[in-house]
Amino acid sequence: MADGAMVTVSSLRGQVSEAEWTARVELAALYRLVALHGWDDAIFTHISMRVPGPEHHFLINPYGLFFEEITASSLVKVDLEGNIVQDTPFFINPAGFTIHSAIHAAREDALCVMHLHTDSGVGVSAQADGLLPISQNALLLLPSLAFHDYEGVALNLDERERLVHDLGTRPLMLLRNHGTLSCGPSAAATWMQMFFLERACAQQVAALSGGRDKVLFAPEAARDEASRQAGAMGVGAVGKLAWPGLLRKLARSLPGFDQ
Repeated sequence: MADGAMVTVSSLRGQVSEAEWTARVELAALYRLVALHGWDDAIFTHISMRVPGPEHHFLINPYGLFFEEITASSLVKVDLEGNIVQDTPFFINPAGFTIHSAIHAAREDALCVMHLHTDSGVGVSAQADGLLPISQNALLLLPSLAFHDYEGVALNLDERERLVHDLGTRPLMLLRNHGTLSCGPSAAATWMQMFFLERACAQQVAALSGGRDKVLFAPEAARDEASRQAGAMGVGAVGKLAWPGLLRKLARSLPGFDQ
């Protein structure tokens, strides 16, 4: 790695399995997409992905790189104890390991986990009523949304059990006073769920900016219908449709993630 405007890392393509390389490219794309949408928080927050294969290894960001700098080859491979299992000049953030390792260990379906600290996400997570049924995005997500109370910076390993319990089988969570979390069976599904949740949070902040007294809540019948429709549509299917376009957008706007 060289100092200056560019971070250079030797390519791992051909040195890892094709399945791992695909996972690396998709995870690097997620980091770049977060940066492109302005959802990053300097070098903080994390996205992780399970490495295909019998070992329970996963990929996470190198601590110190901005999300717009992350590439497939710079991602760090670790085990569930946080041990780095590859040669790399980088290290990881232990707080990110705490949250992500807990979910990866407990949920075989959670191949990808994304955690953000956006202004809107933190803002809604700090509101007593959480996400309100005032937008279509919120209505579609509410049945899939869990909550976890704030316990401080996620450095205590014993918090993992409580976090996993609160998440249950749901794909989305508001970490109270902290931010948003999405998990899913693919990069595309995880991204799409987070996109809808972040949109719902931003829309709620905008709606409440004029005061809660005049905010219109969706009728109960509409909430029930939206819940039924959300199950019928499936976020994973929508994500598959959007993912190729997102990669094309990245190739135009922030090229180099697949290196």
